[in-house]
Amino acid sequence: MDLKNLDEVPPFTTKDGSEIRELLAYRNSTIRNQSLAEARLPVGGATQEHYHPRAEEIYYITHGVGKIRIGGEIRELKAGDAIAIPPGRKHKLWNTGGEVLRLLCCCAPAYEHSDTIITEKDI
Repeated sequence: MDLKNLDEVPPFTTKDGSEIRELLAYRNSTIRNQSLAEARLPVGGATQEHYHPRAEEIYYITHGVGKIRIGGEIRELKAGDAIAIPPGRKHKLWNTGGEVLRLLCCCAPAYEHSDTIITEKDI
């Protein structure tokens, strides 16, 4: 059985600038076709706009508020919201609130730096 606790998983920074803790993926479990991670954006923080040629993503907001742009559409986000991001769609996430924005990220196939294409200059 693979059981991981968020407090015991070391963070790392993704290619788009997010701090994530990968809970389950092929790197640390028997899971082979997807990954589950928690991402955190500090107050006032944002990711770099990017897309994934192969992976589809689901974001689930657990704490805080923010906004997301997918393609040309911008939406406000709050805890309890789930967002679908198809492969190949440019997206960017901002923390617009007064606390750390925290979200669960599911990627299929699993997250890889090599599957992340940055489409803007440094934030």
